[in-house]
Amino acid sequence: MRRAARAARPFLPRFGGGEMAEPGPRDKEEAVSPAPKKRRLAAGERYVPPPRKRSTGVSFGAAHFAETSYYFEGGLRKVRPYYFDFRTYCKGRWVGRSLLHVFSTEFRAQPLAYYRAAARAGRLHLNEEPVSDLDIVLKNNDFLRNTVHRHEPPVTAQPIQILVEDEEVVVVDKPSSLPVHPCGRFRHNTVIFILGKEHDLKELHTIHRLDRMTSGVLMFAKTAEVSKRIDEQVRERQLEKEYVCRVVGEFPEHEVVCEEPILVVSYKVGVCRVDPKGKFCKTIFQRLSYNGKTSVVKCLPRTGRTHQIRVHLQYLGYPIVNDPIYNMEAWGPDRGKGGKIDKTDEELLKALVEEHRSKQSLDILGISEEDLNSSAENKDCGNVSDCTKPAQADPINENCPAEDTKDPERNDIAACPLNSDTNLETLEKDKELDSCENQDGQTGENSSEEKDPLCVECKITRRDPSPKELVMYLHALRYKGAEFEYCSKMPEWAMEDWEE
Repeated sequence: MRRAARAARPFLPRFGGGEMAEPGPRDKEEAVSPAPKKRRLAAGERYVPPPRKRSTGVSFGAAHFAETSYYFEGGLRKVRPYYFDFRTYCKGRWVGRSLLHVFSTEFRAQPLAYYRAAARAGRLHLNEEPVSDLDIVLKNNDFLRNTVHRHEPPVTAQPIQILVEDEEVVVVDKPSSLPVHPCGRFRHNTVIFILGKEHDLKELHTIHRLDRMTSGVLMFAKTAEVSKRIDEQVRERQLEKEYVCRVVGEFPEHEVVCEEPILVVSYKVGVCRVDPKGKFCKTIFQRLSYNGKTSVVKCLPRTGRTHQIRVHLQYLGYPIVNDPIYNMEAWGPDRGKGGKIDKTDEELLKALVEEHRSKQSLDILGISEEDLNSSAENKDCGNVSDCTKPAQADPINENCPAEDTKDPERNDIAACPLNSDTNLETLEKDKELDSCENQDGQTGENSSEEKDPLCVECKITRRDPSPKELVMYLHALRYKGAEFEYCSKMPEWAMEDWEE
């Protein structure tokens, strides 16, 4: 009797060690049977489906690239506004709180009236069911989807030049102002998306990253194995990096070595400074030319801290000519030379933002007035990924700020992974809300883009930056490893006879 009872028992997986038990001979048939039905809910109880398994590879394909299209105007590459789904599972601190309460305390980028209107328009979904009542109480594993009308900042129209492509790598010359991959307010105006859409180069693996405003040599691996192999060289400090920049004043003719430690002032804003409490850094500088006003300097970073080259040059008193962060009046009359900053970190950050706001150049930092309002109201959010203007929190930092962010000690600011729950990444767009997309080929102001009645951006006219404003004079000139060496041409602004 005991043996018969055991044979009749259905196979149940065991999860004690993290792995499912292998079914025995008698369990083969039961193991492939349908999953047990969900338990019966108590009166008034709401069912929450189990979490869906996330894919772990490179996530962008043809469906993502087809979300919208580009057009070119005034030397800028622009993205037509499009509808987009931000998705996230319920955060632990949201459990037991109403959706209305979460919106009112954390999703402050928009007023509550917007979220009520979005619910009426069918743009808010909970577990893929339209939300009609914002008083609904959130539970563990609840899955939120918010469809928004998305506007991306313009970038320079300078094309991405492919330097090398073989069976292992793709090496490009990245223009300034272009993020490497989607982060912050950028998605289609990124290197990854442009390579996929215009060069049919998909499923690339980032080997290293460049700051959005830094141009130059950027490497991608075509396979995870190649990426891992080169990454080992990075970790073993076998990768030689050479940058070139144009700085203010007459840089010394002799070699200059700066080993000042660098501290992150704000993870949220993406600003750093020299500080004894910071992490060890080393950069070697060598002047290449001087035209009476500015100098062209070769930079050899031996570590890979966030904004290392820019911060060290500022400390030495020779900031990059057009650095939109480290050559600003907000740092004081000496602009941070010698680490002299007569402001608290909070005062410095506020002064930087106000200086750009007065020049109507917030977009150069990748932020908008709405971002600032959201940040000011979400000071208690802690982790920027948990702050609630989806994928627009931490807009200046963009989560990918360093000149070169793949370094064994470079962990000041988290990299921006292609797949991450904390980045609220999207899996696909809602095709039913595709009315804003226009046909390829329409350009400039003549394109009749439909206005979205709920979109704040559609009601605002912003000043476009000039192409010149989107170029910072810092360029990754050469990357050399154990088995490769990739170089780009010297940028025009680095020529000895160049004049402003």
